Amino acid sequence: MIRELADYERAPREAKATEEQLREALFGAHPAVFALIAEETGGAGEPGGPVGFALWFRNFSTWTGTHGVYLEDLYVTPRARGGGHGKALLAELARICVERGYARFEWSVLDWNEPAIGFYTALGAEPMDEWTVRRLSGEPLRKLAAQAMGTAVTSDSLSEATSLSN
Repeated sequence: MIRELADYERAPREAKATEEQLREALFGAHPAVFALIAEETGGAGEPGGPVGFALWFRNFSTWTGTHGVYLEDLYVTPRARGGGHGKALLAELARICVERGYARFEWSVLDWNEPAIGFYTALGAEPMDEWTVRRLSGEPLRKLAAQAMGTAVTSDSLSEATSLSN
């Protein structure tokens, strides 16, 4: 389903995660992400197999002082869309937020994905138009990281850097 999602989002070459990486991230000693799986109901009420997933992790708001949920990916297979699976996955994540006292449930959506935007709007999700996502990867990420290599960051050096930038 991850590869199907990458195809849908017009980025098939970017889906490079291996089964081993996913297993470690989800089920290793220190899980970094969590997943919910939507399943169809088969005959006699038995599960009919997975038809969707939500991959999420906790974030933190310095303004509210609480954790939140960041939904990294939501995907439902084309044949199962319209069956309530996506809404059920989102509702379960909302339930997790409320139950745990998390203040926010956030995600990103591609600006061309009108069906998803309409779906999220119908649920009451507000666009965060004033925010722009930024990303470092590849060579720019390595270049910035090289500037910190071998440098111990201490609270004194952070304070000094902060006062110099003000």
